[in-house]
Amino acid sequence: MRRWLYIMLTAIAASLLLPLTSSCERMGYVDEGEVMLQFSTDTLSFDTVFTTVGSTTRAVKVYNRSSHDVILSSITLAKGGESRFRLNVDGDTSMTARHVELLAGDSLFIFVQVNIRPNDQTSPFVEEDAILFSNGQRLPLLAWGRNAVYHKLQPTDTTWYSVIDCENWDHTRPHVILGTAAVLDGHTLQLVAGDEIYFGNDAMLIFDTNASIVATGTTEQPVIFSSLRHDGWYDYLPGQWQCLLFTGGSRGSVIDHAVVENGTGGLRAYPGAEFTIRNSTIRNMSDCALIGQGGSITGINLLVYDCLASLTVLRGGKYIFQHCTMADYWRYSSRKLESVILSNYLNTTEEVQADDLEAHFSECIIWGYYSDSEVLLLDDSTHRFDITFAHCHVKGNDAAEDPLFVDPDNDDYHLQDGSPAEGLGYLFENE
Repeated sequence: MRRWLYIMLTAIAASLLLPLTSSCERMGYVDEGEVMLQFSTDTLSFDTVFTTVGSTTRAVKVYNRSSHDVILSSITLAKGGESRFRLNVDGDTSMTARHVELLAGDSLFIFVQVNIRPNDQTSPFVEEDAILFSNGQRLPLLAWGRNAVYHKLQPTDTTWYSVIDCENWDHTRPHVILGTAAVLDGHTLQLVAGDEIYFGNDAMLIFDTNASIVATGTTEQPVIFSSLRHDGWYDYLPGQWQCLLFTGGSRGSVIDHAVVENGTGGLRAYPGAEFTIRNSTIRNMSDCALIGQGGSITGINLLVYDCLASLTVLRGGKYIFQHCTMADYWRYSSRKLESVILSNYLNTTEEVQADDLEAHFSECIIWGYYSDSEVLLLDDSTHRFDITFAHCHVKGNDAAEDPLFVDPDNDDYHLQDGSPAEGLGYLFENE
């Protein structure tokens, strides 16, 4: 009995002394030069950052994996006040963070932003610096900068949108739309291979009555309509801008060999508007890739994927789609609606708007994660409702099997050998 009592008292005494022992070990710090820090990356890099706009915030984690506590006398930037980068060291946003304590086995975050000055270069250029640690280590910083032409409201503007100067469009630089921009009545925006338009948060491009766009890219150099942010996960994040909006009377628009990505509504045709899009990709839309509201859309050889829906038609119109793949493997939430919705009416708070609907699909694949059919037909029975699917592979049809895409999780929508949809859908032109 005495032996067990002795063991218990010894254990209790040891447990009481342990905090004191640890406390004594932490009363002193080793010289900062004796500790080698480790970083979550060997170079903190930023993808394309447009001049004057500024980047998103990137983070690097700094580890003290040694058995010694240390105080870093400073963490700063190599270029000092001339640097285009800015640091936030665990909440310290001063130019130089001082007396930063980093205990053994502990870590800290450093958050970094960059704002690049404009220059005369038309091609991307590199902005470099480094984070300096007072123990002698450094972490390189790198950002790819690009100059751009900006379209935004000016203090003297009397409209709620900026006006696109179609006649003096600069094809040597990307264009950035902030807010709403418009191509006015009677004007045509001509875009050529390699032209790029980037959109800020909630931005959109409107085509007025008798206004149009003619965008002619190539397989190697498509015309780009994309989001302004492209750092890390922003490169494929949906919902970063609004749409290309074709108002009533906007006619003659043709978009050929283009990529439209990372927006909300893709391309929208309002009553009386019409456009053609072909040999193009529409992806990463948080709403619907193509929306027709009493308009007219022709789609030829389109690849539409990673959207909440591919095509929504309301209040009739005329629609023709040939050799299109509409693959809605939406990953951000559960899908509540079909990929393709075709309706000749629209319920508003004041009235039901209805018109004739004509929609024809040929050699198309319509597939996705939706549990039931990927096509929904809504007919008010008072207006024309002419819908045809010729040689199409549609989820929900009695005979439809999985089309066997090569790897939709990694955006490969080629068809495997033996696919039941062989010869249908998007035709990959680089093969």
